[in-house]
Amino acid sequence: MLIWFLPTFLIFLLIGLPVFFALLAAPGILLWLNGQTNDITLLYRNVYNGMDSFPLMAIPFFMLAGELMNRGGITIRLVEFSQALMGHLRGGLAHVNVLSSILFAGLSGSAVADTSALGSMLIPAMEKQGYTRKFAAAITAASSVIGPIIPPSGIMIIYAYVMGESVAALFLAGIVPGVMVGVGLMLMIKLMADRYDFPIASRKYTWPERRQASLKAFFPLMTPVIILGGILGGIFTPTEAAAVAVGYAFIIGFFILRTLTWKEVPEVLSNAGMTSAVVLLLVGAAMAFKTVVSLSHAPEQLASLILSLSENPLILLFLINLLLFIVGMFLDAGPAIIILGPILGPIFTSLGVDPIHFAIIMSVNLTVGLATPPMGLVLFVAAAVSRERVETIAKAILPFLAVEIIVIFLITYIPALSMTIPRITGFAN
Repeated sequence: MLIWFLPTFLIFLLIGLPVFFALLAAPGILLWLNGQTNDITLLYRNVYNGMDSFPLMAIPFFMLAGELMNRGGITIRLVEFSQALMGHLRGGLAHVNVLSSILFAGLSGSAVADTSALGSMLIPAMEKQGYTRKFAAAITAASSVIGPIIPPSGIMIIYAYVMGESVAALFLAGIVPGVMVGVGLMLMIKLMADRYDFPIASRKYTWPERRQASLKAFFPLMTPVIILGGILGGIFTPTEAAAVAVGYAFIIGFFILRTLTWKEVPEVLSNAGMTSAVVLLLVGAAMAFKTVVSLSHAPEQLASLILSLSENPLILLFLINLLLFIVGMFLDAGPAIIILGPILGPIFTSLGVDPIHFAIIMSVNLTVGLATPPMGLVLFVAAAVSRERVETIAKAILPFLAVEIIVIFLITYIPALSMTIPRITGFAN
């Protein structure tokens, strides 16, 4: 089934069928052709079962918290804070774009939210400063992948749900890789800024002005502190932390900053509901597909095939990185994790790779795939926001993708980069 599923699935995507329907139609047709009509019923029944989970409730709550923060003008304050710190550098607005993504990652955990919220503000500003529109869109798309890596992270919640791992451990393991991606992108911007004479966004802020910008951004920046602090302190579960984040965002928007009005609440709830529905439907479809595939014993056969290539975990990790990178070009991170995680995770755990370490390798790799041609989701979002062609952005993003690939291999072969914080805090061995 796995051999025929991928071509069938890709054909459905190419003719324009939504991913949710393609994930269900491809195995459904194959089961019908094989005469396994009973399993077709099981496939579609498990769509609901795959979504009916307490840990997955964290996803809509985090989506709502991010929507409240964005609608309440929090994004503007983060950009102003970033500009106060880095706007005076050559290529300052490009640096501000990356730093804003790092800060925004602690609020939403979504690459798409990052691209749309920051892109709508920074892409026109960068173009006005003298950057090309394709470059502005490319750096926005490239930096947005930091969103699902730095906690909170929707895809890490999905991975923990599927594989039975600790959400807190995955959150902590994602901090250093996320910062590494951001620093790597800034280094690339520095090299390009010197070569292409990028503009300086603003004068150098004085320390009192920086302190003022810091005070404005204080309450938004406390969001990840509250979320992680509560989880690590055992005060609440990740799902409860997401609900707390919603309450905190509500209080900030309505009572502290007073940037939200009651008229905006229905639209905020609608946007968060639609985004959450898309994610949860994909999770449900992928879980249904996973259930059917497990009945065919295909995971065991694929595991045997992978182990037959080599027993050296270093070589296998290299090959799996290539596989995940290719998969990430075509498939969204959430469904890819649900489909491939139960197949690949146990293989590498049996070879001595820490399950948390492998989770980060897989999550970061598939997240970078969101910005990878030909079907990276954030490329299309960046194209919609910037009104630039996807093909043009895809060419401009290549130097930044090279940086992110280097980071992937660094965290793959140097486990301490992602495992040190979980080990220090006692969430990993």
